[in-house]
Amino acid sequence: MSVSDENNPGVIGASQYQGGLHAGERGKLVAATGQNRRALSTINRNLIEGPPFPCAVSKRPLSEKFAAQMANKQQMEPEEIKKPIQSVPDSNEDCSIIDVDNSDVPMFVQHTEAMMEEIERMEVEMEDVDDDDDDPLVDIDNCDKTNPLAVVEYIDDLYQFYKKAECTGCVPPNYMEQQYDINQRMRGILIDWLVEVHYKFELMEETLYLTINLIDRFLAVKQIARKKLQLVGVTAMLLACKYEEVSVPVIEDLVLISDKAYSRQEVLDMEKLMINTLQFNLSVPTPYVFMRRFLKAAQSNKKLELLSFFMIELCLVEYEMLRFPPSLLAAAAIFTAQCSLSGCKYWSKTSEWYTTYSEEQLMECSRMMVRFHQKAGTGKLTGVQRKYSTSKYGYAAKIEAPTFLLES
Repeated sequence: MSVSDENNPGVIGASQYQGGLHAGERGKLVAATGQNRRALSTINRNLIEGPPFPCAVSKRPLSEKFAAQMANKQQMEPEEIKKPIQSVPDSNEDCSIIDVDNSDVPMFVQHTEAMMEEIERMEVEMEDVDDDDDDPLVDIDNCDKTNPLAVVEYIDDLYQFYKKAECTGCVPPNYMEQQYDINQRMRGILIDWLVEVHYKFELMEETLYLTINLIDRFLAVKQIARKKLQLVGVTAMLLACKYEEVSVPVIEDLVLISDKAYSRQEVLDMEKLMINTLQFNLSVPTPYVFMRRFLKAAQSNKKLELLSFFMIELCLVEYEMLRFPPSLLAAAAIFTAQCSLSGCKYWSKTSEWYTTYSEEQLMECSRMMVRFHQKAGTGKLTGVQRKYSTSKYGYAAKIEAPTFLLES
């Protein structure tokens, strides 16, 4: 016996243990103590004098007999508790539910049932969250964080300011009642003509929206004779070009497209009158400002963009659309265009978040746009229809109107 064996008399040295066995038994012992040694958890606990480990957890389903023994455990005598459990539940045995009175069920069983109920409730909540994730809210500025021109740091503040300031650029929807010599039909003819002039001069889109805004704001506070109405339109476009364009059309060109109905001096005099009447306030949020932001929220492509602008330019000609603020017009135009292309109602959570308008709030304005779309090719005011029937604008005017919006 080695020194270590003398200090530990309960341990038998490997050499002595092997020496006392014949070759066959030694082979069995080596095999038993080799790589295939059994884990301690597989040793029959009945060899140990005492109760099973109370912290052991069986992952196999409970049998009816075993569950009954566990439920009546507290009623056992002390000597019964010390007796080992002889029956081991079969993994193939069906697990049945024991219906007992809650007053007789041990506390840990009640806790287990409560825990299972909580897990089921959490699974239901997770399913609801998964359903909501079908239309997640998208951060539309995430891709522009490295672009200094996108001003991601304060873009939301900018549009909150635009939303508050848009009322300063709006006019009373019934201002034509104050005019003695012109009416809303004449206004429509003027704007339809300006749409063609804007297209012929290849001006920026912002210029058209600001031009119409200047006309309405001027006419809302100044009475104008019928023969001067076209002069107001030409002068408003000149002011808008000076504000938005890099290269401004010369006055002679504007006089020429007016069939020389006005002189150069008359244009300059009207420019002075208009700019003073408006108190030099040209910085107002037009529908175009909101269109760019809302189209980004809609994750639009070129087809949706052109169709949305077609919808909103139809509204520029219509006097009755003055009762809607620019932001709502822009949102409704995009919503109507999406319905046209998809064939069903569609307004994402991202669009609703960034526009602050729900689908219900857009429906009235959207239905009016559908009616304008249906009659765009008829009547005398066809400037917008002809403009968006060209390849440059993707033949957007030829897309079918979403008439199903009128049915709802």
